[in-house]
Amino acid sequence: MSEKNPSSDTKEIMDERPELGVPETEGAAAAPSSGVLIVYPTRWLILALFVVYSMSNAFQWIQYSIINNIIVKYYDVKSTMVDWTSMLYMVTYIPLIFPASWYLEKKGLRKAVLIGSCGTMIGSWVKVASVARDRWWVTFLGQCITAVSQIFILGIPARLAAVWFGPTQVSTACAIGVFGNQLGVALGFLLPPAIVPDSDDMDEVATGLAIMFYSVAGLTTVLFVTIIFVFKESPPTPPSTAALSQEDSGSYFHGVVRLMKNPGYVLLLLSYGINVGAFYAISTLLNQVVLGHFPGETKNAGRIGLLIVLAGMLGSVVCGFILDKTAKFKLVTMTIYVMSMVFMLGYTFIFHLEKLWLVFVTAGLLGFFMTGYLPVGFEFAAELTYPEAEGTSSGLLNASAQFFGIFCTMADGQLLESFGDTAANLLLVVVLLVGSIMTGCIKEELRRQAAHKKASPSAIQPQV
Repeated sequence: MSEKNPSSDTKEIMDERPELGVPETEGAAAAPSSGVLIVYPTRWLILALFVVYSMSNAFQWIQYSIINNIIVKYYDVKSTMVDWTSMLYMVTYIPLIFPASWYLEKKGLRKAVLIGSCGTMIGSWVKVASVARDRWWVTFLGQCITAVSQIFILGIPARLAAVWFGPTQVSTACAIGVFGNQLGVALGFLLPPAIVPDSDDMDEVATGLAIMFYSVAGLTTVLFVTIIFVFKESPPTPPSTAALSQEDSGSYFHGVVRLMKNPGYVLLLLSYGINVGAFYAISTLLNQVVLGHFPGETKNAGRIGLLIVLAGMLGSVVCGFILDKTAKFKLVTMTIYVMSMVFMLGYTFIFHLEKLWLVFVTAGLLGFFMTGYLPVGFEFAAELTYPEAEGTSSGLLNASAQFFGIFCTMADGQLLESFGDTAANLLLVVVLLVGSIMTGCIKEELRRQAAHKKASPSAIQPQV
C-alpha cells in the first residue's frame, strides 16, 4: 500500500488532553517517526459502509422465519424447512469460520469485505429467480450463498475498530459495527411482514416476495460497487499504541491454539455462545410462539422482534460507551448476563397473561441486555487475548454462538412442538444461568488496556 503524508488534510490529529500535559501536535510533527498516534476522519466512512453492508446480509437471516406461516403456505413446505433458512447461517459458519478468520488475518479487511459483499449480492439475485411457487430449492440456494457470505462479516467489527480507531473510541466503534448486524435483523423482523401479505391469494404473496427480493438485490449491488471504490484496508498510520505494537502472531492455527490455552477466553467463548445462541433461538421461533398465543398477529410478531433488536442496538451503544469510559469489562459483562437471564424468565411467563403490550415491554427489556451483550463480548475477548488478532478471537466467539444457536433452536423447536413455549423458553433460562456462572468465573486480565497504559504521554494525542 502506498505511503501517505500524515500532514495531508485527510488526517485528524488527536486533540490535547490537558491532564496529560501534552502539547498539541500538527503537520509533520505528527509523522509516525515522532511516535504521535493519529486518527483519520475517514474511519467513520469506513465504519458506516461496513454497517450498511452488514445490515444487508443480516436482514436476510430472518426474512423467511419471521413470516414462517406465509412461506409454508406459499412454497408448500414444512415449518421446519423454513426454520432451516435461519439455521443455515449457523451451520455454514462453524466449519467456514476457520479459513475465513485465517483469510482476514493474512489478507486483510478490504479483501474479506469484498468477498462477503460479492457473495451477499449473488445470493440476493438468486432469490430473485425463486418467486415461482415450485422454486423453493432456488430460494434455499440463495439463502445458502448469503449464509456463507456472513463469515466475512461477523468477525470484522472488533478488527475494524482496532485498525481504525483510537483507544478511547475502540469499544464504541466495535459496538457501532455490531449495530449494523442488529439493524439488519431489526429490518428483517419489520419489513417482510409488511411487504409480504398474509393472504390466501398466492399472486399477492408472489408480488410481495418479488418486491422484497428485488429491493435487497438492488441494495446489495450498489453496496458492492461502493465498497470496491471506497473501502480501504487501513489508515496510513496506526491509531493506538496497541495497534502500533501489535505484532504478527505467526501461524493462524498456532494463534487458535494459544487462545484455547487461555482459560479466561475459553470461559468467555462458552458463555458468549450460550447467550447469543439463546437469542438466535428466540428470533427463529418468534413467529410460532407469538401466533400460538395471539392468532393472526403476524405483523406484531415482527414488531416484537424489531423491538428486541432495537433495544439491543441501544444497549450495544450504551455498553460500548460505558466500557470506553470505565474499562470495567467483567462488571459490565456480568451485569448484562444476569439481567438477560432475569428478563428471559419474565419473557417465559409473560405470554400466559395474554396481554400483548406486556409482551412488548418484556421483550424490549430482554433485548436491551441480551443483544446489547454482543459487542461487549467482542471487546472483552480482545482484552483477554491481546495481542492475538481480533478477527480470530471474535471469529471463534461467533462460531460458538452458531453452535449453541443450532442446539438451542433445534431443542427449543422440539420442546415447542411437544410441550409448548413455556418448556422451550425455560430451557433458555437454564442455559443462561449456566452462562452467568461461567462469566463469574472469568479472571479479568485486561492486556490491551495494559498496552495502552505503557505508552509514554508524549506518544499519545487523544482524540475527542
